[in-house]
Amino acid sequence: MTDIYKQRFSELKKQMEELLATEKQTYSSFLEKHEPNIDGNALLEWKVKVRNLLSKACGEGSEHYKEFSNNDSTGMYGTYLDTLKRLQAIFLAAKEDYEGGYLRATRSLIQAEVFDSELEQAKELFQAGYKSSSAIIAGVVLETTLRELCDQVGLPHGKLDKMNADLAKNGQYNKLQQKRITALADIRNSAAHGKTNEFSERDVEDMIRDVERFIAEHL
Repeated sequence: MTDIYKQRFSELKKQMEELLATEKQTYSSFLEKHEPNIDGNALLEWKVKVRNLLSKACGEGSEHYKEFSNNDSTGMYGTYLDTLKRLQAIFLAAKEDYEGGYLRATRSLIQAEVFDSELEQAKELFQAGYKSSSAIIAGVVLETTLRELCDQVGLPHGKLDKMNADLAKNGQYNKLQQKRITALADIRNSAAHGKTNEFSERDVEDMIRDVERFIAEHL
């Protein structure tokens, strides 16, 4: 399956080039002179699409998203064309970094560190005898990991079983791993509903280990 974000970057690059090609002389009543410009509504439409893409592909905390947001205003003396030329540089930098894998690698590293911390909490709860709470936290980490993997390949979020099936179908892991994730999700669901007779301490211990291994292999 084609990376949907990579495809979207290409589509918006083409739209940007088409927008730049519409440059024409327009009269500014404020400056009382003609100057090169483009259509403001067309620029606004493109900016909304790019900001949406950057928020998903790069993250709202990324430098790319922040710089794009900080430079998308035309201001009193600027033109729509000036704005587009500023945003063009930021957009192309984001496109290059995304396609080079740098953004995904950094984002995955940060997310993996967060998951490590949460799994440590699960381990501590397990050692203290709270097997249900431990299983629930491990299950949340597992589901969040699936969401992160869906983001990486442009798959939509959904219920755990749906994301699990979609990721396996997409080739992110094999059927055996898919079945194991289903089994882990069952333990989390039983714990969340207080059905402690449906899983053992060994099941929870293995669950934490398997989730930890899954993160290490896929993020």
